[in-house]
Amino acid sequence: MSPAVILWYRGHDLRVNDNEALSAAAQRGRVLPVYLHAPADEGPWAPGAAARWWLHRSLQALAEQLGAVGLRLILRRAEHAVDGLLTLLEESGATAVYTHRRSEPEAAAVEAAVAQALANKGVGFHLVQAHTLAPLGAMRTLEGNPYRVFTPFYRSLMRRDEPAEPLPVPDVQPMTTWPASDTIEQLGLDPQHEWTSGLAHAWTPGERGALQRLQTFGQYLGDYSQQRDRPDTDGTSCLSPHLRFGELSPRQAWHGARIAAGLQAEPWLRQLAWRDFGHHLLHAYPHTVDRPLREMFAAFPWSQDQRALRIWQKGATGFPFVDAGMRQLWHTGWMHNRVRMIAASFLVKDLMICWQHGARWFWDTLVDADLANNTLGWQWVAGCGADAAPYFRVFNPVTQGEKFDPNADYVRRWVPALRQLTGRDAHRPWRVSLPGRRYPEPMVDHAEARIAALAAYKEIRP
Repeated sequence: MSPAVILWYRGHDLRVNDNEALSAAAQRGRVLPVYLHAPADEGPWAPGAAARWWLHRSLQALAEQLGAVGLRLILRRAEHAVDGLLTLLEESGATAVYTHRRSEPEAAAVEAAVAQALANKGVGFHLVQAHTLAPLGAMRTLEGNPYRVFTPFYRSLMRRDEPAEPLPVPDVQPMTTWPASDTIEQLGLDPQHEWTSGLAHAWTPGERGALQRLQTFGQYLGDYSQQRDRPDTDGTSCLSPHLRFGELSPRQAWHGARIAAGLQAEPWLRQLAWRDFGHHLLHAYPHTVDRPLREMFAAFPWSQDQRALRIWQKGATGFPFVDAGMRQLWHTGWMHNRVRMIAASFLVKDLMICWQHGARWFWDTLVDADLANNTLGWQWVAGCGADAAPYFRVFNPVTQGEKFDPNADYVRRWVPALRQLTGRDAHRPWRVSLPGRRYPEPMVDHAEARIAALAAYKEIRP
């Protein structure tokens, strides 16, 4: 009889199609799929509330997908993943563990601990690279250093061979006797909160939802370069949470885009490369999750105004484009990328509140909260990271709204108090008199805030 092998799902690989660890495990023996909820391993960046909402439902969907091919998903709580795996090895007699590599520093530490513990038991541990287009650590400059600027990284990535074709679901040998499993409710992932109804309306977690979203996006991918900055249209893929949880692999996304749009897919593939860039940066510079890559920003005189932070979080700044984005985030767990940049810029440059506070808020409220790209995005806007926007580039939240939401359709959707206004009036409501309107005045003067931010930046320049 073939030996049992554990397929260890880790929350970023929740699929059966194009699953390299599953395919490798299936060639080795009878497959035992496992998901371990080990809070002690997650460190300070345990999944936020929106991500837990998604994970709960994605695991349910994965169990159904595995059931369709004759497998069961075993769920277990454990203090540490290594404890849970050792217990399952004893119960099942498995001779090997297969899993996908991750880029987060805490995850790398867990992988090292598991590798050592399994080696002591004489059990094989196989780490498979599949969460990025290029293997972590493989992208280097001519000097042998990690890339810190996106354009040369992208050029180097595009010089590599095209990603391999996605793998089909392999033929599998199931276990003859299955270990006991906890229920999904016993994992305690799902946040019981009224705001999750908006998430449920906006999203379909799971592999089927991911593949359907990719197919739908392919129908208008050719217009991506013209529409991607417009939050008032459906011009983006909205695939980010599916990629974050691995319900869709990056090479499935790559080839799906190529099939749908050919050379016209290039602008979107460039965004997929930005995702890779974030993971390679985090792998090379793990300290950047809470410290600036550009060390001089450690001395920046950030404001500690907690009241201003709360106003920003609630979407009550008095700047409609920013407020619309923050309210979309709270209601759907997602925000259009252009609006993310404007909302983030407003926090760190108009309010001069440190980017770590913004990163934490996004981490808790985004369904696509991904440590690598959340860190990359916030440090980029703050001017303190790799390939960072110059600090003197301060987005004007009013003119940005007028440019990318010209009819104010996006603003009026998410800020009901402004639904009677159109165009420029909706982006500058303080110029219009509306009886009974309940919308706050701008909390800062943008021009004055810009001058103050640039003066603070001048203080820390060498």
